[in-house]
Amino acid sequence: MSRIAYVNGRYLPRASACVSVEDRGFQFADGVYEVCEVRAGRLVDERRHMARLERSLNELRMAQPMTLAALGVVLRETVWRNRVRDGIVYVQITRGAARRDFPFPVGAKSTLVVTARSNDAARLNQLAAEGIAVVTVPDIRWGRVDIKSVALLPNVLAKQHARDEGAREAWLVDEGGRITEGASSTAWIVASDGRLVTHPLGSDILPGITRSVVIEVIKTLGLAFEERAFTVEEAYAAREAFITSASQIVLPVVRIDGRPVGNGVPGLITTSLRRDYHRYAEIG
Repeated sequence: MSRIAYVNGRYLPRASACVSVEDRGFQFADGVYEVCEVRAGRLVDERRHMARLERSLNELRMAQPMTLAALGVVLRETVWRNRVRDGIVYVQITRGAARRDFPFPVGAKSTLVVTARSNDAARLNQLAAEGIAVVTVPDIRWGRVDIKSVALLPNVLAKQHARDEGAREAWLVDEGGRITEGASSTAWIVASDGRLVTHPLGSDILPGITRSVVIEVIKTLGLAFEERAFTVEEAYAAREAFITSASQIVLPVVRIDGRPVGNGVPGLITTSLRRDYHRYAEIG
């Protein structure tokens, strides 16, 4: 089946879908994006994702190409046309096409692209059963990573370093030796005292949607929880560790920089959070 992309009002075969060579997303990474999980053909946490998308657009003073209600229709149509049952739908909005110049162009129309694809559910379940490895790298990103911008070159370099080291994810470390987040995920540990810990929200991390749902699950279950920065050394000494993201939900981390986490297998808390996640997510 030919995969279909939505581009500026048209549903097109991926092979013929295109945007202008002068699109500012291509020229300047002047754009934002969102990734929403699709489960049984339905969108997961759409409301939260659209609210974050709207915030990213506002922070960059970028025009919204259509209402969020209309965008929801496009998302579902793209999922349906691609016959995605379990996977993701991807939204990218840029400031549009204009003569290459740094200031915001006057009169440019936003570019909107939506795509969808299926996930390898069996592979993700296998990863969840076995656990993944992460490596730590310096956090060299810009100072507003709370905006979900398409300017992801530092993340690309971190991810490639992780792959080169035989790991799935890279955890980014600030100048104080504290882990901020993963290259494409939120970083978590279960500390030596049993408390779940993740970095607090701020301009130095992305406000993860899966992160927010996991926090709701933690509070509902009455688990000890703390939003604070944690060091690489704390991560090495943790009982458990895991990552969260829309495309992976909750994945246990069993090795950090080659060192086993806990007893080197997925922990009970991490496993239960993955199992219970969709009971608390908004699916519609």
